[in-house]
Amino acid sequence: MPNKENIQIAPANGKLGILLVGQGAVTTTFIAGVEAVKQRLAKPIGSLTQMATVRLGKRTEGRSPMIKDLVPLAGLNDLAFGTWDIFEENCYEAAEHAGVLEKSLLQQLREPLSAIRPMPAVFDQSYVRRLNGPNVKPKGSKMDYAEMVMEDIEHFREKTGAARLSMIWCASTEVFHKPAAVHQSLREFECGLQKNDPEISPSQIYAYAALKSGVPYANGAPHLSTDMPALMELARERQVPISGKDFKTGQTFMKTLIAPGLKSRMLGLNGWFSTNILGNRDGEVLDDPGSFQSKEESKLSSLEHILQAELYPDLYKHFSHKVRIEYYPPRGDAKEGWDNIDIFGWLGYPMQIKINFLCRDSILAAPLVLDLVLFMDLAQRAGMRGVQEWLSFYYKAPMTAPSLYPEHDIFIQLMKLKNTLRWMCGEELITHLGMEYYD
Repeated sequence: MPNKENIQIAPANGKLGILLVGQGAVTTTFIAGVEAVKQRLAKPIGSLTQMATVRLGKRTEGRSPMIKDLVPLAGLNDLAFGTWDIFEENCYEAAEHAGVLEKSLLQQLREPLSAIRPMPAVFDQSYVRRLNGPNVKPKGSKMDYAEMVMEDIEHFREKTGAARLSMIWCASTEVFHKPAAVHQSLREFECGLQKNDPEISPSQIYAYAALKSGVPYANGAPHLSTDMPALMELARERQVPISGKDFKTGQTFMKTLIAPGLKSRMLGLNGWFSTNILGNRDGEVLDDPGSFQSKEESKLSSLEHILQAELYPDLYKHFSHKVRIEYYPPRGDAKEGWDNIDIFGWLGYPMQIKINFLCRDSILAAPLVLDLVLFMDLAQRAGMRGVQEWLSFYYKAPMTAPSLYPEHDIFIQLMKLKNTLRWMCGEELITHLGMEYYD
């Protein structure tokens, strides 16, 4: 257990530049939300960095500081925003188009949002088949694209005077691809960039550019990005944090709440059927089978890892798990999810649970974006390179070291996150044993 002197966290001096790939519903809701909080028009509900506490020491000590008071995080007034997108609308126009936030609120935020115009994007329609837009970079090799993004990063740094940067993918889900030979080493990956290898996606180009520029990179979508040997090697080489993947927002959030409860009581599962309707741009993209397969892989993994059928075959070995997403334009960002859960209990008697979650996708995602960019910056200043597994709390398909299975239980994830913050500050880790109170 380290002392406070063992962990050196550089102070959060100066501006933190937030670079967001994609300027759709999630990005505009996030930026508008930060501006609304800064103007005291709303509270940052859903954000651990802004609203949560961490208990320190024994329960009897009464020490529960806010996370933002425990560790040195960038303040909201010190954030500067930059985006890339294939559409030319400024952030205010894009927020209006997304239709997530009320026009009366957006009108009060018009000035700061209108000042944010997206940089031309790296785009390959073979990876996102349902979208097309004019604001794209001129043709070149994939290495040319990576160098253009690195130039964008440096230009943004100079223009804003940012002392540090943090990048996050908030754009559409790319079609499903498995790691190929080009992903197995940094040398192969860089050769693939030069040769325009078709297995290198736009998101991987952004991630490469970020890491080469020393910028932490988080992946909010389910496709293959930094979760490959080549970019994990680059992150370690450049001493940069990476995390991902796929923001844990609606239905999977509910699964990671319910499944640990069933397992805790040793209740069995026969089947879990999930379906969604969603009408925003994300829903349109996921209407393509290739992009849906990326999302399906992410959504299906959580139950299997939480329930651990290999340890509890009598309860979980043969359960059926299906996930469906339907594009339904009238709903816009107001996603609706239905879950039918067939469980069994004492003596094998069957029971059912029904969940109907009428959520707002971007409203759930925006505070996750805020927490991730602030925590990734914190990790960078604390010298924590490579995969940040302690941020699994925020993801449907958390990245881990190659030999580890991911932890999906949200309560274990939260304990891991808060214990990491305690460890960073040299505080005693909380075990919840509690025997000392009764000696």
